[in-house]
Amino acid sequence: MEKIKVLIADDIMILRQGLKAVLEQDDELEVVALAENGKEAFEKCRVFQPDVVLMDMRMPEYDGAYGIAAIKEELPSIRVLVLTTFDDEETIDKALESGADGYILKEMEDEKVISSVKSVFAGMSIFGSGVYHTMRARMGKPSENEQKDRNVADMREEFTKRELAVLRLVAQGYDNKEIAAELCLAEGTIRNQISRLLEKLSLKDRTQLAVYVVKNGLDE
Repeated sequence: MEKIKVLIADDIMILRQGLKAVLEQDDELEVVALAENGKEAFEKCRVFQPDVVLMDMRMPEYDGAYGIAAIKEELPSIRVLVLTTFDDEETIDKALESGADGYILKEMEDEKVISSVKSVFAGMSIFGSGVYHTMRARMGKPSENEQKDRNVADMREEFTKRELAVLRLVAQGYDNKEIAAELCLAEGTIRNQISRLLEKLSLKDRTQLAVYVVKNGLDE
Protein backbone atom coordinates (compact mmCIF):
# COMPACT_ATOMS: atom_id res chain seq x y z
CA MET A 1 0.00 0.00 0.00
CA GLU A 2 1.35 3.41 -1.00
CA LYS A 3 1.88 5.73 1.95
CA ILE A 4 0.43 9.22 2.34
CA LYS A 5 3.31 11.65 1.81
CA VAL A 6 3.41 14.56 4.27
CA LEU A 7 5.42 17.78 4.40
CA ILE A 8 5.67 19.60 7.74
CA ALA A 9 6.15 23.38 7.87
CA ASP A 10 6.96 24.93 11.26
CA ASP A 11 9.59 27.50 12.24
CA ILE A 12 10.62 25.60 15.41
CA MET A 13 12.95 22.73 14.61
CA ILE A 14 12.09 20.63 17.66
CA LEU A 15 8.40 20.83 16.76
CA ARG A 16 9.09 19.78 13.17
CA GLN A 17 11.06 16.80 14.39
CA GLY A 18 8.45 15.98 17.04
CA LEU A 19 5.60 16.06 14.53
CA LYS A 20 7.60 13.87 12.17
CA ALA A 21 8.04 11.30 14.94
CA VAL A 22 4.33 11.44 15.79
CA LEU A 23 3.13 10.99 12.21
CA GLU A 24 5.54 8.20 11.38
CA GLN A 25 4.15 6.13 14.25
CA ASP A 26 1.46 5.33 11.70
CA ASP A 27 2.46 2.92 8.94
CA GLU A 28 0.25 4.74 6.41
CA LEU A 29 2.12 8.06 6.71
CA GLU A 30 5.55 9.11 5.49
CA VAL A 31 7.10 12.52 6.18
CA VAL A 32 9.00 13.37 2.99
CA ALA A 33 10.23 16.87 3.87
CA LEU A 34 10.44 19.55 6.56
CA ALA A 35 10.28 23.33 6.06
CA GLU A 36 10.76 26.31 8.36
CA ASN A 37 8.48 28.83 6.62
CA GLY A 38 5.78 29.15 3.97
CA LYS A 39 8.14 29.87 1.09
CA GLU A 40 10.34 26.86 1.83
CA ALA A 41 7.22 24.71 2.16
CA PHE A 42 6.07 25.80 -1.30
CA GLU A 43 9.51 25.21 -2.85
CA LYS A 44 9.80 21.76 -1.29
CA CYS A 45 6.29 20.89 -2.47
CA ARG A 46 7.55 21.39 -6.02
CA VAL A 47 10.34 18.89 -5.39
CA PHE A 48 8.75 16.28 -3.13
CA GLN A 49 5.11 16.45 -4.32
CA PRO A 50 3.54 15.59 -0.93
CA ASP A 51 -0.10 14.61 -0.60
CA VAL A 52 -0.66 16.71 2.52
CA VAL A 53 1.14 19.73 3.99
CA LEU A 54 0.90 20.26 7.75
CA MET A 55 1.31 24.04 7.94
CA ASP A 56 1.89 26.35 10.88
CA MET A 57 0.43 29.84 10.40
CA ARG A 58 2.77 32.27 12.14
CA MET A 59 6.34 31.92 10.87
CA PRO A 60 9.05 34.55 10.21
CA GLU A 61 9.35 36.20 6.78
CA TYR A 62 6.97 33.93 4.85
CA ASP A 63 4.03 32.79 6.97
CA GLY A 64 1.54 29.98 6.53
CA ALA A 65 -0.90 32.12 4.53
CA TYR A 66 1.85 32.83 1.96
CA GLY A 67 2.69 29.13 1.73
CA ILE A 68 -0.92 27.98 1.43
CA ALA A 69 -1.75 30.50 -1.30
CA ALA A 70 1.39 29.65 -3.30
CA ILE A 71 0.79 25.92 -3.03
CA LYS A 72 -2.87 26.19 -3.98
CA GLU A 73 -2.12 28.41 -6.96
CA GLU A 74 0.52 26.17 -8.52
CA LEU A 75 -0.14 22.75 -6.95
CA PRO A 76 -3.87 22.71 -6.19
CA SER A 77 -4.08 18.93 -5.75
CA ILE A 78 -1.94 19.13 -2.59
CA ARG A 79 -4.08 19.28 0.54
CA VAL A 80 -3.05 21.77 3.24
CA LEU A 81 -3.95 21.21 6.89
CA VAL A 82 -3.16 24.08 9.26
CA LEU A 83 -1.69 23.02 12.60
CA THR A 84 -1.15 26.01 14.86
CA THR A 85 -1.59 27.33 18.40
CA PHE A 86 -3.74 30.27 17.28
CA ASP A 87 -7.54 30.14 17.02
CA ASP A 88 -8.28 33.86 16.69
CA GLU A 89 -10.58 35.14 13.94
CA GLU A 90 -7.87 36.90 11.95
CA THR A 91 -5.62 33.84 11.70
CA ILE A 92 -8.50 31.50 10.86
CA ASP A 93 -9.74 33.90 8.17
CA LYS A 94 -6.28 34.19 6.62
CA ALA A 95 -5.92 30.42 6.47
CA LEU A 96 -9.33 29.81 4.90
CA GLU A 97 -9.01 32.71 2.46
CA SER A 98 -5.63 31.33 1.36
CA GLY A 99 -7.23 27.97 0.58
CA ALA A 100 -6.54 25.75 3.62
CA ASP A 101 -8.38 22.43 3.59
CA GLY A 102 -8.53 22.14 7.37
CA TYR A 103 -7.53 23.86 10.60
CA ILE A 104 -6.56 22.13 13.85
CA LEU A 105 -4.73 23.21 16.99
CA LYS A 106 -1.45 21.94 18.41
CA GLU A 107 -3.15 21.02 21.67
CA MET A 108 -4.82 18.12 19.83
CA GLU A 109 -3.87 14.57 20.81
CA ASP A 110 -1.38 12.71 18.60
CA GLU A 111 -4.02 10.25 17.39
CA LYS A 112 -6.32 13.10 16.34
CA VAL A 113 -3.55 14.80 14.38
CA ILE A 114 -2.89 11.53 12.53
CA SER A 115 -6.61 11.05 11.91
CA SER A 116 -6.95 14.64 10.65
CA VAL A 117 -4.11 14.19 8.15
CA LYS A 118 -5.77 11.06 6.79
CA SER A 119 -9.18 12.74 6.63
CA VAL A 120 -7.83 15.77 4.75
CA PHE A 121 -6.03 13.43 2.33
CA ALA A 122 -9.36 11.67 1.76
CA GLY A 123 -10.95 14.97 0.73
CA MET A 124 -12.60 16.06 3.96
CA SER A 125 -12.35 19.53 5.50
CA ILE A 126 -11.39 19.27 9.16
CA PHE A 127 -11.89 21.81 11.94
CA GLY A 128 -10.72 21.46 15.52
CA SER A 129 -13.25 22.20 18.25
CA GLY A 130 -11.50 25.46 19.23
CA VAL A 131 -11.74 26.69 15.65
CA TYR A 132 -15.40 25.75 15.51
CA HIS A 133 -16.17 27.74 18.67
CA THR A 134 -14.34 30.78 17.30
CA MET A 135 -16.38 30.61 14.09
CA ARG A 136 -19.56 30.15 16.12
CA ALA A 137 -18.88 33.14 18.35
CA ARG A 138 -18.09 35.37 15.38
CA MET A 139 -21.06 34.45 13.24
CA GLY A 140 -23.62 34.33 15.98
CA LYS A 141 -27.28 33.92 15.04
CA PRO A 142 -28.99 35.15 11.88
CA SER A 143 -30.01 38.78 11.87
CA GLU A 144 -33.63 39.87 12.47
CA ASN A 145 -34.11 40.58 8.77
CA GLU A 146 -32.86 37.13 7.83
CA GLN A 147 -35.19 35.57 10.37
CA LYS A 148 -38.18 37.44 8.92
CA ASP A 149 -37.57 35.80 5.58
CA ARG A 150 -36.63 32.42 6.88
CA ASN A 151 -36.22 31.68 10.58
CA VAL A 152 -34.22 28.88 12.10
CA ALA A 153 -37.27 26.86 13.04
CA ASP A 154 -38.43 26.85 9.44
CA MET A 155 -35.01 25.77 8.26
CA ARG A 156 -34.88 22.90 10.71
CA GLU A 157 -38.08 21.53 9.25
CA GLU A 158 -36.20 20.91 6.00
CA PHE A 159 -33.98 18.33 7.69
CA THR A 160 -34.62 15.01 9.41
CA LYS A 161 -33.44 14.50 12.99
CA ARG A 162 -30.56 12.40 11.71
CA GLU A 163 -29.53 15.06 9.17
CA LEU A 164 -29.53 17.73 11.88
CA ALA A 165 -27.42 15.50 14.14
CA VAL A 166 -24.92 14.92 11.33
CA LEU A 167 -24.81 18.63 10.48
CA ARG A 168 -24.08 19.59 14.09
CA LEU A 169 -21.24 17.08 14.38
CA VAL A 170 -19.71 18.14 11.05
CA ALA A 171 -19.73 21.75 12.28
CA GLN A 172 -17.97 20.67 15.48
CA GLY A 173 -15.12 19.11 13.51
CA TYR A 174 -16.01 15.42 13.86
CA ASP A 175 -14.78 13.16 11.05
CA ASN A 176 -16.95 10.45 9.49
CA LYS A 177 -15.69 7.72 11.81
CA GLU A 178 -16.38 9.81 14.91
CA ILE A 179 -19.86 10.80 13.68
CA ALA A 180 -20.66 7.16 12.98
CA ALA A 181 -19.57 6.17 16.50
CA GLU A 182 -21.53 9.05 18.07
CA LEU A 183 -24.74 8.14 16.20
CA CYS A 184 -24.22 4.36 16.25
CA LEU A 185 -24.28 4.13 12.46
CA ALA A 186 -21.98 2.69 9.80
CA GLU A 187 -19.24 4.98 8.51
CA GLY A 188 -20.47 4.41 4.95
CA THR A 189 -23.94 5.59 5.97
CA ILE A 190 -22.48 8.84 7.30
CA ARG A 191 -20.39 9.35 4.17
CA ASN A 192 -23.49 8.94 1.98
CA GLN A 193 -25.53 11.20 4.28
CA ILE A 194 -22.99 14.01 4.00
CA SER A 195 -22.82 13.63 0.21
CA ARG A 196 -26.61 13.96 0.03
CA LEU A 197 -26.56 17.03 2.29
CA LEU A 198 -23.92 18.70 0.12
CA GLU A 199 -26.03 18.02 -2.96
CA LYS A 200 -29.23 19.15 -1.24
CA LEU A 201 -27.68 22.46 -0.17
CA SER A 202 -25.61 22.97 -3.35
CA LEU A 203 -22.39 23.15 -1.35
CA LYS A 204 -18.94 21.96 -2.41
CA ASP A 205 -17.34 20.55 0.72
CA ARG A 206 -17.44 20.10 4.50
CA THR A 207 -15.97 23.55 5.05
CA GLN A 208 -18.96 25.19 3.39
CA LEU A 209 -21.27 22.79 5.19
CA ALA A 210 -19.82 23.70 8.61
CA VAL A 211 -20.09 27.43 7.86
CA TYR A 212 -23.69 26.96 6.68
CA VAL A 213 -24.64 25.18 9.92
CA VAL A 214 -23.05 27.83 12.17
CA LYS A 215 -24.31 30.80 10.18
CA ASN A 216 -27.89 29.55 10.24
CA GLY A 217 -27.93 28.55 13.92
CA LEU A 218 -28.50 24.85 13.17
CA ASP A 219 -25.84 23.78 15.65
CA GLU A 220 -27.90 24.69 18.72
